[in-house]
Amino acid sequence: MAATTESSDAGAGSKRRHLGIPEAVFVEDVEAFMKLPGNDTADAVLRKLDEQYQKYKFMELNLAQKKLRLRSQIPQIKQTLEILRHMQKKKETTDPMETRFLLADNLYCKALVPPTDKVCLWLGANVMLEYDIDEAQALLEKNLATATRNLDSLEEDLDFLRDQFTTTEVNMARVYNWDVKRRNKDNPLKSSEKS
Repeated sequence: MAATTESSDAGAGSKRRHLGIPEAVFVEDVEAFMKLPGNDTADAVLRKLDEQYQKYKFMELNLAQKKLRLRSQIPQIKQTLEILRHMQKKKETTDPMETRFLLADNLYCKALVPPTDKVCLWLGANVMLEYDIDEAQALLEKNLATATRNLDSLEEDLDFLRDQFTTTEVNMARVYNWDVKRRNKDNPLKSSEKS
């Protein structure tokens, strides 16, 4: 009983670790698998496996979109951090910082920015908030660490998902081949006519 509990706990931990992606179980013995309740015909089992495969495809699409968003977000955060570090250095001087502001697509304006210890950051959803440079830097460093960690986690989830694709494809092939062999065995006239 303890072994069953441990394996189910390990499975639950695995599912949580991979964003709720269900694990595809490899069908070791197709004959025994087809005798399980609910596995009435090979066509029904193949439909279930194909449905599971399509769900994995949908999950892959969502994860790929998240990955693209994170990959574009990380350089933006790094660039903003670099600007903040530059402003940190200029904060102690009296010289204004020359910069260019984006007014519209491909339209920039030159500006002289006096030394300051305040910055405004876009938080998203048309929200901008004013921070001290140190607070903004701490927030952005935290956001960068989180985004990097999330990207690594997404990479692991995508790798896990690819394994589930492979397992499901192999299961589908094994069930299909089992069905072909069963039909040939049940109908020996067709197999003898072919030879």
